[in-house]
Amino acid sequence: MSINPLEEEKNFTSSLITTLTNKYRGETPTKENVVEIANKLAEIQNYNGNLQTCVDEARRSVVTRMGGGTSLVNKEANHDDEWVSKRENIEWIYSSAYEQFLRGESWPPSVVQSLSDVNMRILGHLQDPTSEGQWDRRGLVIGHVQSGKTANYMGLIARAADAQYKFIIVIAGIHNNLRKQTQERIDEGFVGRSSNPENRARIGVGLDPRYPCPATLTNINNDFSKSTAEQSGWRINDFSKPIIIVIKKNVSTLKSLHNWLKDMNAEEGDQISDVPMLMIDDEADHASINTNKPDIDPTRTNSMIRKILKLFDKSCYIGYTATPFANIFINPKAYDEEVREELFPRDFIYCLDSPSSYFGPEIVFLDDETNSRIVAPIEDGEQYIPLSHKKFDTIPDLPPSLYSAINGFIVARAIRNLRGHGNKHCSMMVNVSRFVDIQQSVKNFISLHTKKLHNSVKANYAMPENIALQNPHMQALREAFLANYAECGFEWRKVKAELFKVLESLRLYVVNSKSDEALDYKKYEKDGHALTALAVGGLSLSRGLTIEGLCTSYMYRNTRTYDTLMQMGRWFGYRSGYEDLCKVYLSPDSAAWYAYIANASEELRQQIKKMRRDGLNPEKFGLYVKSHPDSLLITAANKMRSGEKIFVKQNLSGSIIESFILPTDESINEKNENIIKEFWKSGFGGKLKKTEKGWTVQDVPFEVIEKFLIKFQTHKLFHEKKEDAINFLQEISEKYPKGDVLLISMENKGENEKLYRLGTQLRTVKSIETDYVRVRNRRVATQGDERLGLTNRQKREAEEAKILKEEKQEKEAKTISDKYYREVRDKPLLMIHVLRIETEDDPKSKKRVPAFGVSFPPGDYETEIEVVANPVLLDIMLGATDDPDEEEDYDA
Repeated sequence: MSINPLEEEKNFTSSLITTLTNKYRGETPTKENVVEIANKLAEIQNYNGNLQTCVDEARRSVVTRMGGGTSLVNKEANHDDEWVSKRENIEWIYSSAYEQFLRGESWPPSVVQSLSDVNMRILGHLQDPTSEGQWDRRGLVIGHVQSGKTANYMGLIARAADAQYKFIIVIAGIHNNLRKQTQERIDEGFVGRSSNPENRARIGVGLDPRYPCPATLTNINNDFSKSTAEQSGWRINDFSKPIIIVIKKNVSTLKSLHNWLKDMNAEEGDQISDVPMLMIDDEADHASINTNKPDIDPTRTNSMIRKILKLFDKSCYIGYTATPFANIFINPKAYDEEVREELFPRDFIYCLDSPSSYFGPEIVFLDDETNSRIVAPIEDGEQYIPLSHKKFDTIPDLPPSLYSAINGFIVARAIRNLRGHGNKHCSMMVNVSRFVDIQQSVKNFISLHTKKLHNSVKANYAMPENIALQNPHMQALREAFLANYAECGFEWRKVKAELFKVLESLRLYVVNSKSDEALDYKKYEKDGHALTALAVGGLSLSRGLTIEGLCTSYMYRNTRTYDTLMQMGRWFGYRSGYEDLCKVYLSPDSAAWYAYIANASEELRQQIKKMRRDGLNPEKFGLYVKSHPDSLLITAANKMRSGEKIFVKQNLSGSIIESFILPTDESINEKNENIIKEFWKSGFGGKLKKTEKGWTVQDVPFEVIEKFLIKFQTHKLFHEKKEDAINFLQEISEKYPKGDVLLISMENKGENEKLYRLGTQLRTVKSIETDYVRVRNRRVATQGDERLGLTNRQKREAEEAKILKEEKQEKEAKTISDKYYREVRDKPLLMIHVLRIETEDDPKSKKRVPAFGVSFPPGDYETEIEVVANPVLLDIMLGATDDPDEEEDYDA
């Protein structure tokens, strides 16, 4: 029998990592050490594959680390988190097998150990399944997009099964393809046997013949149905081993499950008293989107989940998500006699750390150096596939930027092959429409383009350069190489020689609920091949689905609600050995929103850590997030459907408000320059001190800061936000009677201290609206501006806080976020700027526009102000956005 080269390479790499881990405990081997051991091991195992690839992966693995995360626990609950260590009879059969399985999949040993430790802590937050009486626990685990949440909850499932949870329900999103993907992973990592009805072979953890395979009532082809369960005649108490089911978040599926549990398993009082149950709700926030699709209606979905939980005397509900905003908006006090308590995570919130090898939002959007290399702007999309297109529109062609992206992807795959990644998957994602007919049209255009590339490459890849470059498609491929990958380590002639192999293996897919072609990486793995895939889709492509080896992403969409936008970012994950080849194509507005949301998400995680230090419980965090200044943007589309004004509570603690909507009226800007001059002359009532970028005034009375803000004129669209800042300053003025002021100035950019004229900070924008301009990322200040004017001691404290975070996550950030400086300043800060606004069509503009920012210290969780929002303001803040109701590729 021929040996599967993918399996052979994976097994050898796993053996190499294990050998290195055992030999260099706690130390990092040199490259020479790894090569030496790899050569010896290859000789012993008679391995003839690509040794360099295995060496590179092993070297990355032994230095990868992951922190333990942070939990926020309800200390008032009657619960003992130490119950796991107090029980002496637990045999860790399932969890040990799962950890061994991960090591066999070449997971870094340190990450497997961290995962094990984290899952032990989360298990402690659940109830002891052997405890008497009625109980239920509610929790939330917050991960990162594509960072290993599924691996985490599979590890938790294994530990819960060892602890004697008997019935486990996994709710895996709303799409068949995601449910199938989750079922396959659970088959491998927990069940140990394929659930494919045509081949029930042992797989994954089940390859050990001693492994006690749990039962599953679902399979890779079929979701749960009451008739299937009834035909089997099983009751969940008939099994000595745990039972697991993997279902869609679908009203009819949940209803079928509820009816079967009630009819076949409930006893007197319609209760199941002797079966401890664990429910894992993957993509937990997705039950809360405001959709009119009847079978995924959030109210009915939520109700059915609660009804199922109510059936069990002993139950735990754990939501898993990377975008927790919607979960936190659940009313923690909501109760209904029929379905009991809401799903608010009242008992605990656990915030996972990502491994140091995670390719996440910070790398893609927040690091200026990597952002400029990875993110490419889509400037031509509107001419071909407008953001506001309709279902029956026809598209004349694809944007040239999309063709360029495809060319770049072909070149990137060729480079990966040269790096020895021929046995690894490589994918491109194209997400430009929510309509399935248009997705098909896009695929057709791409198919025509790739056929032309294939024919051109076939005729020219082996030809001399002067002849090959006479072909326009060969020219375009070479231009893609020079523009993006000239520093990849290979010359063009070598890359050109690989192009034919890439195009021969390229497969195109449309991924939506109406497509009959599956993006099935496992199928190719079983045949011993890696897949080179170009996938076109919409919502089905966006949420939860893992796109293996994602190298190039092209997304031209206008979704701006937090959860939907972040979930569309399938480009996050792990990119070992090809991080430098990854490209993300976005509209400039979308790129700005991703950066903004990445900051907001990180702020939430930091707030959990701070609240834990302060001994607060999840309910306080829920209240904080509900009144966070960005909550309006998170839920606005849902709340504002009626077009009415709404009143919301806001909390600005630990955040910053900046005048990112700026007037272009010269008379307004001149008045604001005079206001700055007036206050600067007076020294804001204090003493000016020079900083490396302007001047600072310490301990300015609140009344002076308030007076400046009242006088400073903003564009009419920013009036309410300025009022919010003033109102919150008033609310906290008793606690903070004084604040600091920064006059931020660039010395060589028009600064004149005698004339009280600030030097400008450059900001480039796409265009100027009728009478205003909106700055990129909604940020006026430059990163690090909040550092100005701090004492050396305060700067050290901020740096130590950053270092402490890095030590916990075992990775290093290149810059210090302003949130660390905000905490050590520990009082309000007014920042005053003058920006020089350039546009793409006027790159040498001298337009001076004054701006401000107000930074608030953290800790005032319960201080709120009431603000009003209306559709006009909302439209300015968000712009026109996709509506989830209009997505066509929901599962029916």
